[in-house]
Amino acid sequence: MTTSRRLRLPALALAALTATALLAGCSSATEPASTAGGSADGAFPVTIDSTLGEAVIDAKPKRIVTIGQGSADTAVALGTTPVAVEEQVWGGDADAQQPWVREAIEKRGDALPTTFTVTPEIDMDAVAEAEPDLILAPQSGITQEQFDVLSQLAPTVAYPGEAWSTAWDDQIEIVGEALGQKDDAEKLIDDIRSTLGKVGEEHPEFSDLTFAYLYTGEPGTLGVFQPNEPRAAILELMGLKSDPIVAQQEVTAGTASSVLGLENADLFNDTDLIFSWFSDAEEQATIEAQPLYAQIPAVERGSDVVTYDKQFVNAASIITPLSVPWVLDEYVDLIADAATRVPR
Repeated sequence: MTTSRRLRLPALALAALTATALLAGCSSATEPASTAGGSADGAFPVTIDSTLGEAVIDAKPKRIVTIGQGSADTAVALGTTPVAVEEQVWGGDADAQQPWVREAIEKRGDALPTTFTVTPEIDMDAVAEAEPDLILAPQSGITQEQFDVLSQLAPTVAYPGEAWSTAWDDQIEIVGEALGQKDDAEKLIDDIRSTLGKVGEEHPEFSDLTFAYLYTGEPGTLGVFQPNEPRAAILELMGLKSDPIVAQQEVTAGTASSVLGLENADLFNDTDLIFSWFSDAEEQATIEAQPLYAQIPAVERGSDVVTYDKQFVNAASIITPLSVPWVLDEYVDLIADAATRVPR
């Protein structure tokens, strides 16, 4: 089943955001290597280690810049709106903002962050102009050279393991610690797990279903996201089971996925549900016209969930306090519909 509809921020997300803000006011995933200068929540200075170096945060940050995915979401959910964020070229709104982040910020009555480019290089001048006192990049691909430059502008929190491989809950913990709000961050994690867990309770049929989240770059290609990749992790948190065949595939270095090639599409002959995304309707038609892809049983019978709605793809590709409630209702409906076409 395909979706191309724009989604909305449900009342549940707004309520959660308000509650969290009040609290703040009164992939081969790696555990965060971080230490606090004080044991109490909110105590500074805080030192957070990363693969690229450490960040020493002397006082509660007020002017945050975020690079990569997810950190802006968590900062806003914890009550701090960034002053500048990486622009969202693919799937962002007219102002290059993630729509769920924008809606949450506007609900708070704060000004939107300015945006800056990161491709082909980070616009360091724009970052400097934002006058940050903290730069958050725990789920990003910044290089050592970029980290060194950014660290001259403000304490910079990079990733604890490999680039783009920080687990969703580790990222929330890292951002919470950097802001002196470890307890609030843990509550956000618990709330996400609870929200997604309730989906499984409301749809017990999900627990009997296996899935594989596939991706293609061009005709003839095929890859699959590993269970710890956020796109797959969110599905498991809702009660679905990653097909065991996925974990048996060799992981591509520096990713949480496996490159297979379309000739191996028959690996998924016994998979109940197939998930995927495309850049547009034309790409979807091209990929699905390939016999080896079209003959995957889940695709052939329509028990697949595919989309070319860029905002949907972005929101379903991360697990944050803002993205989950924004995308969840629509996502669950699509999964439940596809599940009706799985043979019992």
